[in-house]
Amino acid sequence: MIAVIATAILNIKYAYMNEKSFSIKKAAGFILTIVFALGAFGRGNAQEVIKGLSYLDKKPIAITIQDGKIVSVKKIRKLDPASENIYLSPGLIDNQVNGFVGVSFSSEGIPLTEEGMRKATQALWENGVTTYFPTVTTNSRSEIVNNFSILAKAKNDPSSLGSIPGFHLEGPYISPVDGYRGAHSLHYVRPPDWDEFMEFYKASDNGILTVTVAPEVEGGLDFIKKCTEKGITIALGHHNASADIIRQAIAMGARTCTHVGNGIANEINRHVNPLWPQLSDDRLMISIICDGFHLRPEEINVFYKAKGTDRTIITSDVSEYAGMKPGIYKNLDGEDIELTPDGEVRYPAQKVLYSSASPVNKGVWHAMKVTGCSLGQAIQMASSNPAKLYGLNDRGSLEPGKRADIILFTLGDKGLTIRKTIVAGKTVYEKQ
Repeated sequence: MIAVIATAILNIKYAYMNEKSFSIKKAAGFILTIVFALGAFGRGNAQEVIKGLSYLDKKPIAITIQDGKIVSVKKIRKLDPASENIYLSPGLIDNQVNGFVGVSFSSEGIPLTEEGMRKATQALWENGVTTYFPTVTTNSRSEIVNNFSILAKAKNDPSSLGSIPGFHLEGPYISPVDGYRGAHSLHYVRPPDWDEFMEFYKASDNGILTVTVAPEVEGGLDFIKKCTEKGITIALGHHNASADIIRQAIAMGARTCTHVGNGIANEINRHVNPLWPQLSDDRLMISIICDGFHLRPEEINVFYKAKGTDRTIITSDVSEYAGMKPGIYKNLDGEDIELTPDGEVRYPAQKVLYSSASPVNKGVWHAMKVTGCSLGQAIQMASSNPAKLYGLNDRGSLEPGKRADIILFTLGDKGLTIRKTIVAGKTVYEKQ
């Protein structure tokens, strides 16, 4: 690069001294050479090559990264000993993260800060999550506005490297009925209010990408239509809608279902319940929590067989309890929340689970174990599918031109062990 610039300068000097051959056109050409050279130098042309086993077919590949993007993905003959057991895949995309390592995106009494957001983001990177949707749950109007204002700053923080493309609002427009309401505070559950939602949307800097709503509540269908017109993805969840209302919600634009099999009463009518119309309609995708607690193995198997790889998303519903010590904590209403030693989060008052303490990389491994799906299929459900659903066309697969959001990991009897996480071409975590 320096040689190119030096040659251009010498050519200008020589041409100027030799007036017969000097012209404005030549001078301009020499100057443009310098400008382009300096521009290339400023952009940086350094390339990085990472090698490992493809998550799709377990064959050796080499991925070239430059300027934060994937330049090429090539098959190679073999790997060196240091890489022969390392898998490469796109980073995981989690569409439902309520908090992490003591940081909550919703709770009153635990102020959300920009520093806390950086802490949560870093911890998620260490678990292979390169893209996530901070999820704000049912709360007071002022608290939701306040939290979205802070989240908007985190989204625009350069240090997050684009890991937060937008947000998930789960509630407050859900069913008030016990069981279907789940662990959401009854005190704050309410019907949809478009003016209130627009205040949330403005506070989020127009960053709300998806909303979980109960379509059967007053104003639910109209709310779904208005959100769809704004390009917001509607998920049905925490509801007890009839088959007819579910069909109407789909016609209004609903595209997916939040954590199917959860956010539903413990005892339901075996024929008339929200499960069958959601599972049987191919227009709906579903998300499922595969942490080993929220769903039984046979439930995961049935849901997976009904929807298939292309219409299933593995999510975490992870909360601030991930990474915290087992014990008794308090929710918004002052009720007990129990984090067990094996990582289950219980809400004894309603005899239901209270979010999760397991990141989505555990769900990838558990889904493989329970359904028998391949690693490639599990990664599709935890990365490619959410990218497709939410229009994140710059990520979710290992292809030239995509963001270099890549994880390196090993597979063992206890799951995925993340060895290295790369976000937008930058190494943000490396296991020591």
